[in-house]
Amino acid sequence: MKTKFFVRSVTTLVAFCVLANAVCEKLWGQLPAAISAEIIEFEDERYFSDRLKQLLSDKNPQIRRRAALAAGRIGDAKALEYLFELLRSEKNEAVREMTVFAIGEIESVAAADRLIELLDLETKTFSVTSPFGSRLIEAAGKIAAANPNTKQAVNLQSVILDSARAALVSPSVDTEAIVLTLTALLRARPAGADEVAAGFLNHPASRVRADAANVLTRIRAKNAVGQLIRLLEKDSDWSVRANAARAIGAAGDRSAEGALVTAALGDTDIRVRVSAIRSLGMINATASAEKLVKRGEELLQDIRSSSFRLPAERNELLEIFLVLGKLLYNTRNQRAAELLDAFTAIDNFENPEAPVARVRILRFSGSDYPTPKTFRQLATMADVIGEFANIDPIDDADAKRKAEAPDQTRTIAQALIAAEPEKEPELIKAGANVLRAFARFKTADLPEILRRALESKDLFIRAAAAELLADLPPSEENGAALRKAFQFSSAADHDSSDAIIAILEALQKVDRQNSIDVFRQALESPNHLVRSKSLQILTTSDFGPLRGEAMRIVETAKTRNVLRVYPYKPTNGTRVGQTLNTKADYLRAAQRRNGTIRAEVQTEKGTFTIELFPEEAPLTVDNFIKLANRGFFNGKEIHRVVPNFVVQDGDPRGDGNGGPGWSIRCEINLISYQRGIVGMALSGKDTGGSQWFVTHSPQPHLDGGYTAFGRVSEAGMKIVDSLVRGDKILSIKIRQVSSKRDRIR
Repeated sequence: MKTKFFVRSVTTLVAFCVLANAVCEKLWGQLPAAISAEIIEFEDERYFSDRLKQLLSDKNPQIRRRAALAAGRIGDAKALEYLFELLRSEKNEAVREMTVFAIGEIESVAAADRLIELLDLETKTFSVTSPFGSRLIEAAGKIAAANPNTKQAVNLQSVILDSARAALVSPSVDTEAIVLTLTALLRARPAGADEVAAGFLNHPASRVRADAANVLTRIRAKNAVGQLIRLLEKDSDWSVRANAARAIGAAGDRSAEGALVTAALGDTDIRVRVSAIRSLGMINATASAEKLVKRGEELLQDIRSSSFRLPAERNELLEIFLVLGKLLYNTRNQRAAELLDAFTAIDNFENPEAPVARVRILRFSGSDYPTPKTFRQLATMADVIGEFANIDPIDDADAKRKAEAPDQTRTIAQALIAAEPEKEPELIKAGANVLRAFARFKTADLPEILRRALESKDLFIRAAAAELLADLPPSEENGAALRKAFQFSSAADHDSSDAIIAILEALQKVDRQNSIDVFRQALESPNHLVRSKSLQILTTSDFGPLRGEAMRIVETAKTRNVLRVYPYKPTNGTRVGQTLNTKADYLRAAQRRNGTIRAEVQTEKGTFTIELFPEEAPLTVDNFIKLANRGFFNGKEIHRVVPNFVVQDGDPRGDGNGGPGWSIRCEINLISYQRGIVGMALSGKDTGGSQWFVTHSPQPHLDGGYTAFGRVSEAGMKIVDSLVRGDKILSIKIRQVSSKRDRIR
């Protein structure tokens, strides 16, 4: 009896606390935690429920705002009716902004005409430069990019271009409005975008100049090289100089070689130097090669004298190697070869950049290869041998090495296929590199080797094999092998859906009509990601005479709400693509506040701190905290570093493929990817797990596509900037912040 009384008392107390919390927060103007938890649960389930519809008309504007964001994250086009209805009556500007943001996140072409109507109303008073108008432009860009071959996309492109032109000539437009407009321009890519983007290169705000150069880079514009050279040479902001260098390279204009060489060798910021180095390769500036070799020699000397196991200078040196392999192709440049050999000896064949450049400049003979022991060495060897597929032989000996290369990669591939993951884990982790290297030679037996690889016990080898088969001419034999692999993968893959998704995508290309039963079966998967992919294929693909059957399958699937994410059951065999949280988990996540929790990341080069944003990404933060508290990240190697882009960690395999054994839903928010923002790495929507990244520099193209859930201070970014591929995260410790003074600034 005492036990029952105790349980009832605790239950009553919890209920009272939740109620009191809700009342207090409502009085204080905050979002009630109980309602927030309810909304988070709907997001986790990807379920646009009747309750969520009610919350869109709640008296509390913060609840309406949060419910609108949830509708956008869920992505159900049925929500558009309710979101546009909310816009018609809503007076609160913050709610209106979030509602439009949500409409853009749904990415449905069904919203295009109504968005254009709203934009027309805004532009009549030129309030498109207001926060609400800016979000309209942002949403238009997302919808145009997601539906590129539609009439509505063309109409959206026109409106975006007109809005960008209007912003260009108005002195009252604020920076944020221009940035959102430029990002929409980048996504929609209307004809004339290059001229408008170039007009913003003279803007007084450095962020605008940098973003304008970024747009020109990504659309490969050729109309503003003179302006870009001036920015590269004279602008005081490193991000402007770096993006100007990138845009020059994308334009392919060799007249900028002198400015690029000066920046590559002498700019004070590595992000600018790296961008200039890459662009020298893009414009094929062969005259700069010897200067880059000299710079490489200086960096190598710095590396040798450094006290760090993996000095930061490696990042810049690897970029130089990539470019030298292009600029000195087939030149047999001895000085460059000596530099590459010296680094390879230090690096122990762990990274491919130097050995691959060596092959391109002066080759390797078979006897030059070390005996590989680690998966990185195996992967590097595969990349080196595979490079012979692109080599033009200089002499008979060279031709012989090229002729031997397919057999060398075939031997490794055959060993890979026969390997047991438990006995040969290093070979297995190099598997994707090996298969891709072999595929470059396009041998007659490539389809057979890939079909055999589909039988591997390692799901990532199967995923790579499926992706490569999708690039080959369709055949019944390949289709049959992929269907068999789907059955095996569906039963065997517990920790990731990568192979299953890759197989479905390959079947879509290779043999979709004979695979309609596979797509039907995929709709029965407990994994939301598999069901979503199958429904997408059935909805968007041409099934010819089976089109009617495909549409019947789609309609039946929609009545069963296959896009909803359902709770994990032990009998499902996998935890990927399912909800794993309880109501207590949702409430805990909802009660956290920004500025009250941080993660201390200890690396070999020092410690940096991440301020976590639980209000913007509650379940992502909760997942990160769970993993950190159990030591998941401790000792993990940083497997990816792209200078002037990101540092990425969180892969237990170390090859870029691993995860925790489950997936979490994306929690897209309004945080813009500035320098130091922490986000979740993905292989597709809702595929996050444990891999996370920190941005070196602003990356506006990531906005609205990847969950941002934290920020590193500028002081901490000095540590982040020093990290290179192979550095280790020693530990991540979660700390509660006791006062506002402890918060990161």
